[in-house]
Amino acid sequence: MTPLETRSQDVETTRKIAGVVAGLTTAGDVILLDGDLGAGKTTFTQGFAKQLGVTEPVTSPTFTLVRRYPTSAGFDLYHADLYRLDQLNEVADLGLNELLDEGAAAVIEWGEKGAPALGPDHLSIQLRMAGEDAGERLLTFSSPGGSWAGRWNELEKRLP
Repeated sequence: MTPLETRSQDVETTRKIAGVVAGLTTAGDVILLDGDLGAGKTTFTQGFAKQLGVTEPVTSPTFTLVRRYPTSAGFDLYHADLYRLDQLNEVADLGLNELLDEGAAAVIEWGEKGAPALGPDHLSIQLRMAGEDAGERLLTFSSPGGSWAGRWNELEKRLP
């Protein structure tokens, strides 16, 4: 699948783009978010969670590593932050694969650190600051496994 790109002009647009992704997400899905500090990973997760019906505040789990949110979509959402992890076995110790096997979905910040432990079936989203405006972001979507193949065209149609 050819990578997809879209631009966000501000925080609200980033959250709306995340809502598009969340609207196509099913139980068992893994969304890996990558980008520099301040690129919008947590902002993206907030929009994602809102679309799934999460009503409590969504904050970065930098120190707790993983947070669980019940959704109105019929599955739990796990929000993980791998920034502080140094070794791949630490990712495995979080038990994310087991949680996904139980019917949850996960959004994982600093996902490149965990990709080898989580397998190729994920949606990867790279967030980069773009343009002269401090709020503008370039989001690049790729999916190395086959889990998003059937939704790829729909994702492309729905992205701004």
